[in-house]
Amino acid sequence: MSELWDELRRHTQARIGLGRAGNGVPTRRHLDFVTAHAEARDAVHVSLDVPALADRVRGLGLGEPLIVESAAGDRSTYLRRPDLGRQLAEGTTLPRTDADLGIALCDGLSSTALDAHGADLLAAIRAALPGLTMAPPVIATQARVALGDQIGEQLRVTTMLVVIGERPGLSVADSVGVYLTHHPRPGRSDAERNCVSNIHPPGGMTYDHAARVIAALVDGARQLGASGVALKDTSRDPALSRTDQKEL
Repeated sequence: MSELWDELRRHTQARIGLGRAGNGVPTRRHLDFVTAHAEARDAVHVSLDVPALADRVRGLGLGEPLIVESAAGDRSTYLRRPDLGRQLAEGTTLPRTDADLGIALCDGLSSTALDAHGADLLAAIRAALPGLTMAPPVIATQARVALGDQIGEQLRVTTMLVVIGERPGLSVADSVGVYLTHHPRPGRSDAERNCVSNIHPPGGMTYDHAARVIAALVDGARQLGASGVALKDTSRDPALSRTDQKEL
């Protein structure tokens, strides 16, 4: 029977077939759970190492990263006041770029995720969109998704991508999501965004796969002139070549 559960566990990160030890689960399974809980808490509360991430971003050759903070100021305020995480700190100004694309790397609810995947995902996205001009990358702390609206407006970009650490769970604590907003400005609603989530190789979506989906969404937004519920993912369109479909 154990072989059956071992085979099933290869296909899911869910806790299944844990077994029993008296009235509880085996000690190893219990310790796995406690460890996952600690990793999830750390992902939320550990501060992002901004200088280290900035060095990796700088090494991509995309320009000097711009470092900003939200109005939340500290982690405790950020968790208690989501509204402040959607606003730039008072007095923050960013240069007007008139670029096609802006990308903000935001700690969100998992600085662990952004630290692990942010720079590599940024490189994959840039490679998937070679024909577009790009504003200098932005690194934002104590940030919610909607902070990208204000960042994008100040940068004066056509399309804004927010790469952000997703809420950690007891299976995955280092997943990132990417939110796309066309013509960003404060006041945009979630219905005006598109999201690509669960990016955390090797267990989740790979960087290249995510970049293809994002590139298709960016292209669609530019053609449609809008993002959100009106915009659909065309990365699996039948018009794609058979090779591309296999890669996806």
